[in-house]
Amino acid sequence: MNLTTDVLVIGAGPAGYVGAIKLGKLGKKVVLVEGDKLGGECLNYGCIPSKALINAGWLYHRAAKGLQPGVDGGSVTSDLGRLQAWKSGLLGAMAKNIGSLAKANGVEALSGKASFTGPNEARVVSASGESTVRFTNALIATGTRPASLPCLPFDGAWCLTNREALELAAPPPTLLVVGAGAIGLELGTFYAKLGSKVTVVEFMPQILPGMEADAAGVIARNLARLGVEVLVGSKAKSVLAAAGPGTARRVLVETPEGEKTVEAHQAIVSVGRVPVTEGLGLEAAGVKTDAKGHIAVDATLATSCRHIYAAGDVARPPYLAHKASAEALAAAYAIAGASAPDLGLIPMAVFTDPEAASVGESEAAAKSRGAEVLTGKFPFSASGRAQTMRETDGFVKVVADKATHKLLGASMVGPHACELISEACLGLRLGARLEDVAHTMHPHPTLPEAFMEACEAALGQAIHLLPPRTAKPG
Repeated sequence: MNLTTDVLVIGAGPAGYVGAIKLGKLGKKVVLVEGDKLGGECLNYGCIPSKALINAGWLYHRAAKGLQPGVDGGSVTSDLGRLQAWKSGLLGAMAKNIGSLAKANGVEALSGKASFTGPNEARVVSASGESTVRFTNALIATGTRPASLPCLPFDGAWCLTNREALELAAPPPTLLVVGAGAIGLELGTFYAKLGSKVTVVEFMPQILPGMEADAAGVIARNLARLGVEVLVGSKAKSVLAAAGPGTARRVLVETPEGEKTVEAHQAIVSVGRVPVTEGLGLEAAGVKTDAKGHIAVDATLATSCRHIYAAGDVARPPYLAHKASAEALAAAYAIAGASAPDLGLIPMAVFTDPEAASVGESEAAAKSRGAEVLTGKFPFSASGRAQTMRETDGFVKVVADKATHKLLGASMVGPHACELISEACLGLRLGARLEDVAHTMHPHPTLPEAFMEACEAALGQAIHLLPPRTAKPG
C-alpha cells in the first residue's frame, strides 16, 4: 500500500498523538504510526497507570489507619489483582478514546514500525504487510525507554522496569528500588502502603535530585514514617543468588558508612531514560542525533533535516508528558506556518506522599545568576483547609525579583501540590507580581490560599503567620 500525506507522525504517545490531532485541526492530512499502543508510555505504562495505583494506595492506607478522629479504620483489605483488572479496563477505554479523537480530526492511524527510507519517504511494517508513506513533513515522537544498570539487568521477573512494576499481581514482601527520582519514589511509596518492606537506594546525596532540599526533606520524613529505608549517597554493586525459588535475593549496596546487604523479593530500577531511535532510519533522512542519543533539534523543534521535526523525550529532557505535548503543539504550529507558544516554563510534578511540584527558578538558581530576590514561605500547618483534611505536612514557597516583585518561581510540597502548581504556572506566564496574587480573592477555606499567603509572606504581610522575631535591644 502506498500513501501520500502532508505530515507523517511516528509515535502516538503524549507528543505524537497530540501533535497529530493538532495538525489535523490546522488542516493538514496526517498519518500517525504507532508500533505498540495508542497513548504511548504515558497512558499505558507510566503517568496514568501509576496514578491509578497511587490513588488506590492512598485510599487503602488512609482507610486502614483511620480516616480521622470519629472515623475509625477497620478490616480494610487490598486486592492488587482486582485493582490491576480495573486499571487495564481504564487504560483500554482511554486508548480507544484517543483513536476516536484522531479519526474525528482526519488523522489516519496505522499500527506498525516506521523507518525512513529517504528524507520524504518512510516504510511502515505491520502484521498485515508493508506500506510506503510519502510525506512533506514528519514529526518524530518515539520517546524513551528505561536505562539499565550492568549489575542489575532487567529480566522481567525479579529486576523490573516501571512497566513490569505496574503490572504485579501482588505486592512483594520486600522490594528494592534503585533510583530515588519521581518514578522510583512513586512506585516505592505505593508498594510500601500495600505492605511491602521497601528499601530505596539513591546515588546522589538526597532523594529527588534537583528538588530544593527542604521540599525533599518533607518527603523523606514521610517515607520514614511509612517504614521505607532510604540510602542516599549509595549504589547497588552486585546481586547474590537467592536461597531458593520464591525467596529474596541479596543485593550488596555501597553506602557512605560501608557495604550493606539488602534483601529483596523483587527490584525496580529507575535510573534514567534512553532515547528510542533504533530502526528509525535516521541516516536515510539526514536526521542527526546528539552525544546522548537524542534527536538534535533547534528552537522550533526542527531537526538537521529541516522539514522533519522531533518532540518529547526523544528530542531532549526533562522527560515529562506535558512537556512532550507542549513541544508537539509547537512543532505542529511550525509545520503549519503559525507562531508557536513559548516553551520556557516547564512545571515539575511528583506524585509522592505528600506531592511535590515546582515551576520557574528556585531561590538558589535565581541568586546564582546574581538576582536579588524576595522569598515567601507558607506552611500547610497554617492552612485551615489542610487542617480539616489532616494533611498539614509541607509548604508553598515563592521567589520574586526584589525590585519589581515579579514572580520568578514557586515550589510546593504538600496536599495536592501537583494541582496547586498550575496557579503559579499561569502567574509566571502572565508576568504576575507578588501583589497580583496577594490581592486576588481566593475562596476560603481552600488549599490555593497557601499560594496567596506565600506571596503575602514575601511582602511581609501574611495574615496567618507570626511575624519574624526581632532581637531585643541590649
